[in-house]
Amino acid sequence: MATVQMKVRPEDLKQVQSGGERIPEPGILVIFGASGDLTKRKLFPALFHLRQYKLLPEKFSIVGVARRSLGDEFAADMKEGIVEFGDVDASDPVLEEFVRHISYFALNFDDPASYAGLKAELDRIDKEKNIGGDRLFYLATAPEFFAGIVENLGAQGMAAPEQGKIAVVIEKPFGHDLDSARDLNHKVNAAFHENQVFRIDHYLGKETVQNLLVFRFANGMFEPVWNRNFIDSVQITVAETLGVEGRGPFYEKAGALRDVVQNHMMELLAMVAVEPPASFDAESVRREKLKVWQAIPSIPILSAVRGQYGPGIVQGQHVIGYRDEERVNPESGTETYAALKLEIENWRWAGVPFYLRAGKRMRKRATEISIQFKQPPLLIFNRMQSTGECQEIQPNLLTIRIQPDEGIALRFGAKVPTSSQMSVCPVYMDFDYETAFGKSTANGYERLLLDAMLGDQTLFSHRDGVETNWALYTPILEAWAAKKPQVFPNYFAGTWGPECADRLLESGSHVWRNDLGRKA
Repeated sequence: MATVQMKVRPEDLKQVQSGGERIPEPGILVIFGASGDLTKRKLFPALFHLRQYKLLPEKFSIVGVARRSLGDEFAADMKEGIVEFGDVDASDPVLEEFVRHISYFALNFDDPASYAGLKAELDRIDKEKNIGGDRLFYLATAPEFFAGIVENLGAQGMAAPEQGKIAVVIEKPFGHDLDSARDLNHKVNAAFHENQVFRIDHYLGKETVQNLLVFRFANGMFEPVWNRNFIDSVQITVAETLGVEGRGPFYEKAGALRDVVQNHMMELLAMVAVEPPASFDAESVRREKLKVWQAIPSIPILSAVRGQYGPGIVQGQHVIGYRDEERVNPESGTETYAALKLEIENWRWAGVPFYLRAGKRMRKRATEISIQFKQPPLLIFNRMQSTGECQEIQPNLLTIRIQPDEGIALRFGAKVPTSSQMSVCPVYMDFDYETAFGKSTANGYERLLLDAMLGDQTLFSHRDGVETNWALYTPILEAWAAKKPQVFPNYFAGTWGPECADRLLESGSHVWRNDLGRKA
């Protein structure tokens, strides 16, 4: 394969880095579920990165809240997490200063009386450090605690601002079907106004996902062909090599459709399919995304397939099957793989199939979007004599690598330099984020945490979008629950999934792209 490398010029990078960022007002960040892995591995490293970038206010405090009595151990544990997972030097003097802003409060999430003590503690910190009235409550707990926490915050008056801004960040999963999502939305909005609610999807914190809008609307060469007249099909893949990693009880309730497809993949789909917003403010972007989801007809049950991995070999290592994982039902019918075909019935996309697949214990870790363009008339090339990789002319393909090798590649045909034959071979133009901008230690939560502190909801989900997506997938979940699969496990760990997923594409004469993660 031939490759054309593209790099950012030093003067361009200097202009990018000179752009100003808004800094939040002083306030207190309260993290519920602070003893969990998410807080140590993601949230605190991201918060420290913001401190390094000088994007946190001078006056701030972070209060970890969980049921265990941790005391001063909490700050020391979070410091270790920042060093280990944030690629930070333990001797960094900024780290010592940052840790002094961390405290801990033990609280039973189900005990209403405990919240009065939390309110008193936040008022004490506010008065002692002269921080101000801004509060951001981050719910990093198990989903069953979401409703109780917001109700108790509301009952203690902590959801209504006396001064400053009050907001709540809620992790996924937001409900487990349409009815539960509606019920949770009702309870959340009974305590917090919708403009105070930030439903987080960490995929939207990834630079490559945010760049989708820039790629489409800041480059005049792509938008004119970004429609059903030129695009043949779209594939979105979220493939993981990992299994359930000890989260058996959680995954038994979730499965691939709830865990990845209904949220992460629908956000990626919206970024690909959205119409140009009037501006990049929260209301405009969210409105256009909602229009995309609302234009998707009901998904026929025959257009969705499921799978579960059995034993196999992943990256040279023998691994056990899902049913043998820790704390998993040995006769489990939970899907670890889901694939489906859907269409968007609007003027831009009518007739273009969108194929989505997500799976665990796949051959390779890769999250990618592949846009395949329609073939031009090829009669002129019928008498070509081609060999090897150039046996047939391949359609133009635009590949957006979300992770781990972030970048964008465009495949097109070029003449092989020979003197006697007209031979066409695919070549790639490839943009690589790390090559262009350098390696980043950011984990994606930096942007989302900063936006939540600033009150910018652009990268967060509105209740209408959450309910619209659940309405699409709840019938599939109900159908799968009503009929236990008889052929699980139906794919070996270390492969690209079950054969039924391949048949899903056959009616459209398409095949899954299995060269994922390749850098041209």
